[in-house]
Amino acid sequence: MEIWEAAYIAGIIDGEGSISLTKFHAIEHRRPCISIASTDKELLVYIQSLSGGTINNKKNYNPDKHKDSYTLNIKKKDAVLSLLSIISPFLQVDKKRKRAQWILKKYEEVTPRNGKYNSELLNRKIAFEEKFFSI
Repeated sequence: MEIWEAAYIAGIIDGEGSISLTKFHAIEHRRPCISIASTDKELLVYIQSLSGGTINNKKNYNPDKHKDSYTLNIKKKDAVLSLLSIISPFLQVDKKRKRAQWILKKYEEVTPRNGKYNSELLNRKIAFEEKFFSI
């Protein structure tokens, strides 16, 4: 990815995206996720070609008044961390930049590779999530 593409994607995320921790299954802990909503599918396809992820259609209940809309979700840990490391210097929205930096700094520390937590690791993971949502 070129530097200008990273800056462009950061601008799109600043305006239309989110950086969050999300549960994908009820019995697991939250994982980093980047999502971008848009009515311009071509834009999302372009970003997807650079970063991965999946594009979902949103149901349009009133096509006479509203355009179709789409969401690009980037959920794979490696893809999210890679993208955040590239775009974080270009993020202008303070909250999003701080969240990206917090994930990059701490997520790997508090997440065991095998997914098994002892009490100390679990407490650190919960503290990580609480700090993230307080940003």
